[in-house]
Amino acid sequence: MKYLPIDNSLFIKNRKKFTAQMKPNSLAVFNSNDIYPISADSTIPFQQHRDIFYLSGVDQEESILVLFPDCPKEKHKEILFLRETNDHIAIWEGEKLTKEAAFKTSGIKTVYWLQDMERVLFELMTQCDTVYINTNEHYRASVATETREDRFTKWLKEKYPAHSVAKSNPILQRLRSVKEDIELELIQKACNITEKSFRRILRFVKPGVMEYEIEAEFMHEFLRNRSKGFAYTPIIASGNNANVLHYIENNKECKPGDLILLDVGAEYANYSSDMTRMVPVSGKFTKRQKEVYDAVLRVKNEATKMLVPGTLWEEYHVEVGKVMTSELLGLGLLDKADVQNENPDWPAYKKYFMHGTSHHMGLDTHDYGILTEPMQANMVFTVEPGIYIPDEGFGIRIEDDVIVQEKGEPFNLMKNIPIEAEEIEELMNQS
Repeated sequence: MKYLPIDNSLFIKNRKKFTAQMKPNSLAVFNSNDIYPISADSTIPFQQHRDIFYLSGVDQEESILVLFPDCPKEKHKEILFLRETNDHIAIWEGEKLTKEAAFKTSGIKTVYWLQDMERVLFELMTQCDTVYINTNEHYRASVATETREDRFTKWLKEKYPAHSVAKSNPILQRLRSVKEDIELELIQKACNITEKSFRRILRFVKPGVMEYEIEAEFMHEFLRNRSKGFAYTPIIASGNNANVLHYIENNKECKPGDLILLDVGAEYANYSSDMTRMVPVSGKFTKRQKEVYDAVLRVKNEATKMLVPGTLWEEYHVEVGKVMTSELLGLGLLDKADVQNENPDWPAYKKYFMHGTSHHMGLDTHDYGILTEPMQANMVFTVEPGIYIPDEGFGIRIEDDVIVQEKGEPFNLMKNIPIEAEEIEELMNQS
């Protein structure tokens, strides 16, 4: 892995929090992700399933975690099953976790090779009443591919049909949404790498550069700072491309006078950052561009103040909508009649700001979190309002990542990333 070792106290604590929520005499199983084929012998680069990583720190394929806190055998309360490694595998594929290294990574003492899994699991299943399966129930999830976890669940339910089944996901949705201090440090590290990359971009952008060249500059800085790359598919959208919310082609030339919307973020140790900034191709915002930019920035700043413990997701977005409506009136994009006659289910401001303002962030860019429950301290959210004006040839979105604090305003993890229009212009025009 490119990232530095993580203190295994994080994973030990995460397991304790999870097992404290399990039913009596129950067992939970978590699988790594597959390595997905492209064709021939080509594969997509491996990405670990975030749940097994959250609970163990294991970041390699063909791994299984079993948690059985009420097991009569002490050594089987926590078990890792790993693909057996040897000198031959190390030469051809690189070093894999040994049993000793797995203990150092996870804090789990009992490690078996994967070929022993069915034998050991049979013994465990004779001792438990309920088995927790791990399903993807994120509100944005749309999964067409059968995962390794899915296949394992199908096999387990067929082989042990008499056992009660429970779901891990509701527990994990709550646990993963509230971050430990070590997790906040890792997210901050990802944000710091993103800051370095953005400052590099400000020296690079000029008329005639291609969007993909900007993408390459980000990637260069990510890799040299121990990130394996983008936390999500980057959006490098110049001119009217910024009005396509998920524009990812990144293949157009950046023209004089245009703005570039940069929605990018580095990952670090599987943790995400998520930033959006606007850059004027010619090094200076026009009067109208700056007018709209400053309006979006004011909305972002006001929305950030609302992210406090006890805030309800739905009410938060209603309040942000009121702030945005006021700004759109000031910009002349809406008039009073538009607001008076608006559809309550699709308010007038949605014509120019049609997406949500914030989402949970952490191990996934759109991280776990139950939106019907009040916000809590140590949750991490993006704040990303935007105004999109196709008729004027540009769209503006500004985004930071913030921590909900027990007291006071949220802590901005991106407070050192240039955001004021004047500072961006000044940095772009330094010789």
